[in-house]
Amino acid sequence: KLFHFCIYLLQFSSSFLPEHGLYIQYYLIEPPVYAEVTGRRGDNVTLPCLLRNKPKHYKVKWTKLDPESMGVQNVVMMLSAQGYKPYGHLGKRASPRNAHAMDVSLELSHLTLEDGGRYRCELIDGIEDENVVITLSIEGKSNLLLSGLVFPYQSKHGRYRFTFHEAKQACAENDAILATFDQLYRAWTEGLDWCNAGWVHDGTVHYPIIQPRAACGEGLLPGIRSYGPKDKKRDHFDAFCFTSLAPGSVFYARGSFSYKQAELACAEKGAKLADVGQLYSAWHFHQYDRCDGGWLRDGSVRFPISNPRRRCGGVSEAGVRSFGFPDRNAHLYGAYCYR
Repeated sequence: KLFHFCIYLLQFSSSFLPEHGLYIQYYLIEPPVYAEVTGRRGDNVTLPCLLRNKPKHYKVKWTKLDPESMGVQNVVMMLSAQGYKPYGHLGKRASPRNAHAMDVSLELSHLTLEDGGRYRCELIDGIEDENVVITLSIEGKSNLLLSGLVFPYQSKHGRYRFTFHEAKQACAENDAILATFDQLYRAWTEGLDWCNAGWVHDGTVHYPIIQPRAACGEGLLPGIRSYGPKDKKRDHFDAFCFTSLAPGSVFYARGSFSYKQAELACAEKGAKLADVGQLYSAWHFHQYDRCDGGWLRDGSVRFPISNPRRRCGGVSEAGVRSFGFPDRNAHLYGAYCYR
């Protein structure tokens, strides 16, 4: 009898039983087909959402859930039996899958780093609205299950010069986004050791320490040092940026170039000066190793080392070494190009 009663509820009754606090998804499949979907930058991906029954009059709203800015600007698409309408910058790359009559899944094309996050598929039928949430993760390399990497970034004017919004912009200009705390934590577990505090995505400030030392928490255990939330407009720190596998490739142009000459050297090869995030991506995902300093687009000079040796910086750990931001006219280096 209990079994038949449950079937009756699923087919005919209201989806909410207040006396038991029980909510039944009457129309949408819950849990979702996949709670998490992964994709690589530049690829296409489908966020699945299926109806088990179809109301006579309904709309489905797809929204990207951003804790910093909620509202109509986060709506990606509205769709119904009559058609669909995309919204915002994401909507330009979005379309419904329409694999069958009960399919209201969302397709996104040409994935970017900023597309990662949580998406809500909400059925609006005027009586009982229902929704499911799906997480989209942007991978570094699909066959290695690498989600990306975090790198610290400092202003050309020196340490602790970025407000929160300037840090966000600095990452964006270097083929990256501000890292989340979870991404920073994972980077720490994988070896990131950095003594300067930097902004992360939620407006808090931290720095990861593996080897405590003077001025870096000496006497404390290794871990993530936290300053907590800071004023996004008045406080100044560095940035922790997150990037993934870049769709293009980085190569070195040998020569003794000023910054402008380095730009021309790359252009002659059908390329441009690489961003910092692109060089980190080549180092991390392709084990790019080059013991020559080269200009990057932000005006810094760096080189990637995957096989540490004495004559290449004298540091025992692999990484991207930096010469800072030398004078663009007076100093001559090679160039790291990207195409």
